[in-house]
Amino acid sequence: MSIRHGLLALLSTGPRHGYQLRVEFEASTGATWPLNIGQVYTTLSRLERDGLVEPGESDEQGRVAYTITAAGREELARWFGTPVVQSDRPRDELVIKLAMAVAAGRADVAEVIHKQRTATMRALQQLTTAKRAATDGAAQRLVIDSMIFQAEAEQRWLDHCEAVLKEER
Repeated sequence: MSIRHGLLALLSTGPRHGYQLRVEFEASTGATWPLNIGQVYTTLSRLERDGLVEPGESDEQGRVAYTITAAGREELARWFGTPVVQSDRPRDELVIKLAMAVAAGRADVAEVIHKQRTATMRALQQLTTAKRAATDGAAQRLVIDSMIFQAEAEQRWLDHCEAVLKEER
């Protein structure tokens, strides 16, 4: 997900200033994707440059509320309507690490897997606790659930890696 499209989604429900966007973005993603305020304002400047948002008047505190434009709504609809393909996602560092450990033969691959499994289990426990404590609604729950499913899939993949490496011996 791009910050750009996330901000457009939030603005599609009404005007907001940068701090509000930051707070709502973090709440919507279950605080799993923290933004600094500089990222928000840099992105808003680009969105304005591209004609996707318009700044309003400054309020008494000097804050400017931004509004999504018709072009911004079209861009948001295009984004929502376009599936995310695997090749658009960042490369998985763990996959690369294990492949290089096997290929280079310089690491104890079983130990790499063991350490990763321990870290993933710890993360899974923390996510489960966070899910029980979540109070910010469906958006936050969906993000946490996704992270739980990814951690569970990683555990299954690590089991698979161990099995493949045993076959190779």
